[in-house]
Amino acid sequence: MIDYLARFSLKGKKAFVTGAAGLIGSEISKAFANAGAETILLDIDNEKGNKLKEEIVNAGYEAYFENFDVTKLANIDITISDLVMKYKSVDAWVNAAYPKTADWGKSVEDLDIESWRKNVDMHLNSYAWISRQVALIMKELKTKGTIINFGSIYGIQGNDFTVYEKTGINPPMAYSAIKGGIVNLSRYLASYFGPYGIRVNSICPGGIFDNQNKTFVKNYEKKVPLKRMGKPEEIASVVLFLASEAASYINGATIIVDGGWTII
Repeated sequence: MIDYLARFSLKGKKAFVTGAAGLIGSEISKAFANAGAETILLDIDNEKGNKLKEEIVNAGYEAYFENFDVTKLANIDITISDLVMKYKSVDAWVNAAYPKTADWGKSVEDLDIESWRKNVDMHLNSYAWISRQVALIMKELKTKGTIINFGSIYGIQGNDFTVYEKTGINPPMAYSAIKGGIVNLSRYLASYFGPYGIRVNSICPGGIFDNQNKTFVKNYEKKVPLKRMGKPEEIASVVLFLASEAASYINGATIIVDGGWTII
C-alpha cells in the first residue's frame, strides 16, 4: 500500500523561497522546513530574514538565509547559479516576493508611464527571468523540480472596485497586468519544461487578512462564500502540496485559494 502521507514530505529536498520574510513567504518557509526540506530563505530584509531563520532553526528544522533582491535582473542569472552551487541542488523554487515602487497604489488618472514600467520590470519580469533561469538549471542538473509562482485572483478576473469604497485603498492597474502575466507565464514554462519532468504552477490567493482597513475587511468578507479573509497558513499549505510528490501530475495549473471569491 502506498504511504500517502510520505508523498507530502520534502525530506532531502532543497527549497528556495523568495520574499521569505513576508507575510505569506514566512509561512511557506516554515511549512517547507516542517516538511523536512533544507529551506533557503531569500529576501532583501536581513533583519527579518535572519529572525525567521532563527525561529525555524530553534524549532528543530533546517533553514538558511541569503540576501536576495529579485529586482537586480542584470546579475540574477549568476546570483541564482551561485546559490544553487552553494546548496548543491534546487528541488523547489517559490516566487513569493512582492516588489513595488514607493508610489504603488496611484489611481489610473494619476499613474505615470515610468512607474508602470518600473513595476512591471520589478515584478513580472523578475518572476519570468528567475523562473527561466531556475528551470534551465533544473534541466541541466536533470532535476525533476517544481517552480511555484504567485499570481492572484486579480490575475484571472477583473477587480470589484466596490469593496474599496470609503477605504482609501486603491488597487493598482499594474497589479492585474502583472499577475495575469504571471499566470500565463507559468503555463508557458510548464509546457516548455514539462518534457524534462519540471513542473511549473501558479497559485492565486484571494485576500489575506493583515490588519487592513476595517471597512475594506467588512466589504471584502461580504463577497466571500466562507465570509472571511484567508490566513497565510492556508496559502502555505497549498504551496507545500504543489512542491511535494503528492502533486506530481499537476503541471501548468492555476490553483485558486480564495474561499470561493471567484465563483460568484
